[in-house]
Amino acid sequence: MGVGDVREITIGDCTDLYYVDTGMYETDEYGAVYILDDDRPALVETGIGTNHDLILAALEAVGIDREALEVIAVSHIHLDHAGGAGFLAEACPNAEVYVSGIGAPHLIDPSRLVAGTKEAVGDQWEFYTEPKPVPEDRITEIEDGETIDLGEHELRVHEAPGHAPHQVVFEDPANDAVFTADAAGIWVPSVERLEETSPPPQFDLEGCLADVEMLQDLDRSVLLYTHFGPRRTGEALEAYETVLTDWVEAVERKRGELADDGSVIEHFADATEMADVWGERKATAETAMNVRGVLAYLDRRE
Repeated sequence: MGVGDVREITIGDCTDLYYVDTGMYETDEYGAVYILDDDRPALVETGIGTNHDLILAALEAVGIDREALEVIAVSHIHLDHAGGAGFLAEACPNAEVYVSGIGAPHLIDPSRLVAGTKEAVGDQWEFYTEPKPVPEDRITEIEDGETIDLGEHELRVHEAPGHAPHQVVFEDPANDAVFTADAAGIWVPSVERLEETSPPPQFDLEGCLADVEMLQDLDRSVLLYTHFGPRRTGEALEAYETVLTDWVEAVERKRGELADDGSVIEHFADATEMADVWGERKATAETAMNVRGVLAYLDRRE
């Protein structure tokens, strides 16, 4: 699947559902935005902001006019999920932006969000663009247990705060599917591999494992990853529990062996196995960020 490509999802019971590769970080198959073509057409996730034109083109390809879009649902406010919200709200004048109450103020005034992102992603910031603020009257705050009615489909909101306190996932019962945000890790379809996501400063292992348990309890047959794409659930959630636990243990063990945290970060960044998939720059930056998140978690746990 290439950047800008739009595909219909037909696995399991999925209908009326499409996704587009947004070319996030100039990397194929890393960032997905989903389209539900229903009585109230919806986007789930918005990309990083630099790619909003591809999302608008995807709506056109599916046959949804910009004026017809009613729902822009973001799982959380990290800019790889919500960076395009302001651009898309501006281009789609009848759409409401649905976001957790914790996250909403940061879409209205993204200044602190931008500062935190720059600190977390380092020189990867060059792939971003300054997000447009979302007008307050265009935001609908959502909480655990609420439902966004689309017609034939609905998006049931479930809190998933392990990755970040403002994260939710969206369950789509009609499609027997769940939009996982970052709660189920990163799915790399080209090599059929699950990768951890543990960015600073709010990664919490126990919280993430609780989120995975919540997804297991939902017991849906299809997982819809922002990073990246759909897959049958199978053993993915059990596997991600192991990925997360082993990852944190590996970072903790290496911290005990090496002289300083900089050396720990460098060790894992140099050892990443994802360079052949994402390219060396993205793979090493992603790994370094995830190590920093674990180190911050270990500091809080002491």
